Amino acid sequence: MVSPDLLPQEPKEAPKRRATAEAMASRQREISVSEFFTKNRHLLGFDNPAKALLTTVKEAVDNALDACEEAGILPEIVVDIKEVGKDRFKVIIEDNGPGIVKAQMAKIFAKLLYGSKFHRLKQSRGQQGIGISAAVLYAQLTTGKPAIITSKIGKGRPAHKIGLRIDTKSNAPDVTSDEIVPWDKEHGTRIELELQAAYRGGRTGVDSYLEQTVVANPHLGLIFDPPKGEPTVYPRASEELPREAKEIKPHPHGVELGMLQMMLSDAPDETIKHVLTDRFSRVSAAVADEICVKAAVGPKMRAGDVHGDELDRLHKALGEVKVMAPSADCVVPIGEDLLKTGLRRRYPKAEFYASSTRPPSVYRGNPFVVEVGLAYGGDMPTDESADVMRFANRVPLQYQPKACAISESVYQTNWKAYEVSQPKGSLPVGPLAVVVHLASVWVPFTSEAKEAVAHYDDLMRELRLAVQECGRKLATYLRAQHKAQSEQKRLGIFQRYIPEVAEALSIILERDKDEIARQFQAALPNFVRLGQTTEGADVAAEEAPPAPSMLPPADSAAPPSMGEPPAGFDNDVSSSEIPAKKPGKSKN
Repeated sequence: MVSPDLLPQEPKEAPKRRATAEAMASRQREISVSEFFTKNRHLLGFDNPAKALLTTVKEAVDNALDACEEAGILPEIVVDIKEVGKDRFKVIIEDNGPGIVKAQMAKIFAKLLYGSKFHRLKQSRGQQGIGISAAVLYAQLTTGKPAIITSKIGKGRPAHKIGLRIDTKSNAPDVTSDEIVPWDKEHGTRIELELQAAYRGGRTGVDSYLEQTVVANPHLGLIFDPPKGEPTVYPRASEELPREAKEIKPHPHGVELGMLQMMLSDAPDETIKHVLTDRFSRVSAAVADEICVKAAVGPKMRAGDVHGDELDRLHKALGEVKVMAPSADCVVPIGEDLLKTGLRRRYPKAEFYASSTRPPSVYRGNPFVVEVGLAYGGDMPTDESADVMRFANRVPLQYQPKACAISESVYQTNWKAYEVSQPKGSLPVGPLAVVVHLASVWVPFTSEAKEAVAHYDDLMRELRLAVQECGRKLATYLRAQHKAQSEQKRLGIFQRYIPEVAEALSIILERDKDEIARQFQAALPNFVRLGQTTEGADVAAEEAPPAPSMLPPADSAAPPSMGEPPAGFDNDVSSSEIPAKKPGKSKN
């Protein structure tokens, strides 16, 4: 019997085409960046009402701080949040910055990917030209209300007040109102946004963000008026304005091949040597010649002619030739002293503070500096995980800690080696707060929301080293404390038995009991070394005067020496105050 599968089959009808190429082409159109983020606002940190409120405040405060510092003005910022309805809040941020010229106000606040910082290699909080305009867009989407911007650029100049929306199809500002208003400030900017939001406390709330902001910015004076309760005033802790970051060129170490290709294509008629010396930092004529020799390309070869293997060799040579470390002028770390000042602002009762700033380093051609500070003791809980604060260019990072290289550096540190308890794979446990700050001309965030730092090897190395430096300082302090406590117990034992021994010797030697006890007491410094602690601050050893010899008589065997006393110790430690450690293998 013939299988039905082998019998001739009726031809099947061809499937109908759902759309022609012409019809599909007619539906193609450019997507504006505003349209994209309208549908993907979670990428910018607006994925839930509580986070949306935090992101709005954060972006406005960051812009205010950047503007004040660039203008050389000690910042005074007011953050006012008012509840105006169910799940609706009005956010008002006002600063004393230089103000914004009228012609730029609409574009700065109502055009995404518009700003002055993207193309400059210098440290700043804002980078992409998205943040504050994204907040305006979110407010527009959730309440339909325009943003209200008021700005004044100087004494005697008019204050301009405008209403703004974003035309999402064209990514262009739509000015809904424009007027001149009286304003008693000499200069500054004020933004008002009404948005759908939720006000919450905790580690990811606005309160915590502002508390951390004053730690990293001790030169900031801040007033926070929450929806409920009394305003909180954070007085300025330092009159020292951070120095101005200087714009630099890319460093050759870490520059990716695609970036090098783009830099060469931007100057096709220039020689390779000229591009290397003119477009990179720290590349002298001699270094450029060495790079060309190692890459086997002529220094006078036109940049536009470099392709294929020659480009690969040139890129490889950039990483192999020794080049000076990048200048630190482009980044502005908080500084060891001011970092401790900020920690005292947040943890005034801690008993120990330490900080450390690493030398400048490079990732992908971008200079960066890592610094770490810690506070220990006081009224911090002893049975909870350490409080870890992450900062990038002085801005607190409150979300996605597990995805962040900064958190990873704290987890990977062996805190047990520094006298602090640490469960396996967890944060240290104890009365400890750790601040880790990454200052860079371009922070490699994992997303546009700027919540976590990417795990670049060069970054991870410097982060770990900085944490370990502070850990060693903490261990030095804790070991001195433990030794002092041990000596205190030892002293107690001596003092407990001196009266009994003195009484027994007085009988044997027929001498005055009190005189023998006084000689024992005078000899105690030979056997017990005690530091003198001042409350919540310094620990310093106090050398005792030479003591008379003890009984029994001098021809008897002397008791063994108890070793050197604890060294004088100041708990306010900076990297220059700890002697260099002898070479050897580290436990970490």
